[in-house]
Amino acid sequence: MTAVPPKPPEPPAEAPDRPTPLLVVDVVGLTPALLDHMPTLRGLGDEGSRAPLSTVLPAVTCAAQSTFLTGTLPAEHGIVGNGWYFRELGDVLLWRQHNGLVSGDKLWDAARRVHPGYTVANICWWYAMGADTDITVTPRPVYYADGRKEPDCYTRPPALHDELTSRFGTFPLFHFWGPGADLVSSRWIVDATRHILDTRSPDLALCYLPHLDYDLQRYGPEDPRSHRAAAELDTVIAPLLADARREGRTVVVLSEYGITRVSRPVDINRALRRAGFLEVHTQDGMEYLDAMASRAFAVADHQTAHVYVKRPEDLPAVREVLEGLRGVGEILDDEGKKEYGLDHPRSGELVAVAEPDAWFTYYYWLDDARAPDFARLVEIHRKPGYDPVELFMDPNDPCVRLKAAGAIARKKLGMRYRLAVVPLDPAPIRGSHGRLPASDDEGPLLLCSTPRAVEGRVAATDVKSLLLRLAGLGTAHPEAPEESE
Repeated sequence: MTAVPPKPPEPPAEAPDRPTPLLVVDVVGLTPALLDHMPTLRGLGDEGSRAPLSTVLPAVTCAAQSTFLTGTLPAEHGIVGNGWYFRELGDVLLWRQHNGLVSGDKLWDAARRVHPGYTVANICWWYAMGADTDITVTPRPVYYADGRKEPDCYTRPPALHDELTSRFGTFPLFHFWGPGADLVSSRWIVDATRHILDTRSPDLALCYLPHLDYDLQRYGPEDPRSHRAAAELDTVIAPLLADARREGRTVVVLSEYGITRVSRPVDINRALRRAGFLEVHTQDGMEYLDAMASRAFAVADHQTAHVYVKRPEDLPAVREVLEGLRGVGEILDDEGKKEYGLDHPRSGELVAVAEPDAWFTYYYWLDDARAPDFARLVEIHRKPGYDPVELFMDPNDPCVRLKAAGAIARKKLGMRYRLAVVPLDPAPIRGSHGRLPASDDEGPLLLCSTPRAVEGRVAATDVKSLLLRLAGLGTAHPEAPEESE
């Protein structure tokens, strides 16, 4: 019997000479309703294609962007929010920047397996530092030895820093977040992106524009000031999209979440403290969360909160406290976290989800006179939870603007300063996010310059494969190698 020779292996699919260049713009907070005030972006979808985009829980920047770029849920990539309790450090940390925190096969890894030399520019998407991208621009203040913090950015290659600064000025950090957050930061990012496209021509450019995050949280999505912010951003983004069109770039505009109207702050940590689970320690008359000693505490993150419970036997009692707290809509245990793809060791033992019109504060002190001094500052790294009230100056302090002017004067003289202008009253906040949207009108969406590129609904986990397909790399890319245990 004659042996049948083995079938020769299939030749590998050939990569195109050059992938179709992409520009992917993350317009934070973009929803279908806001397109009514954004003719440029609306036209992009009308001429190309558009679809509702299913987001992740929690619907916050770090978790959503990590899902877009890995094609996996937080249970796999590990980004369970904008921050979490680092058990090994005994500390709550938000807004970390190292890409090593994100597990999984990144979009650019998959692209380079098909097209070695695929070039990527990341302009202000999160977890940019340490990522294997060719070009990086991300906010990064200068922390001087005397305690001063000055606006700046981190770039890779390093020479790009002075190049961007000389052309567009210092990165406008105090317009990127805080009471002064406005269009200036998004305009700088657009200008930097246009410059990078013109001088480096990366195969993929990721651009993050935060402008809609500000007034929609301050005033709510239906306020005329929020509509004006949408129109302003649309005007700023128009030249970038025109550049992309001239270069033959495929443009994708997407959002991570929609911001919905809220009216009820929920003091979840104060409830846990009154029930005897949360502990503080005192220094110089100020109270600080003692996460290591607490039996339970929450890391508040917009409309979700990871609740860390030290002792398993305390879980029923902690759950009872949360169930009795007005504004808590859902409490996820192990099964609930698994259902939403949030069952990762970094998650809290319980995850609280707010009711539609509510959101969680991080506040844990019971007397404002005992609040830590950083509570009145724009201080995103020391607060053990997210604080949207940083978008306001204290309306109850008649000298607040005079204090701010004095602090800025000291800053300009190179002296140490404290911009202690943030109120301790959460009532002004009118917009939030983090829950899954109740309808497509309130949720994120995806626009593409290519007709019929998207139809129906796009899942957040499908964005990575969609971008590979639009680049011409989607049908041939091999699977990522399995990670060793």
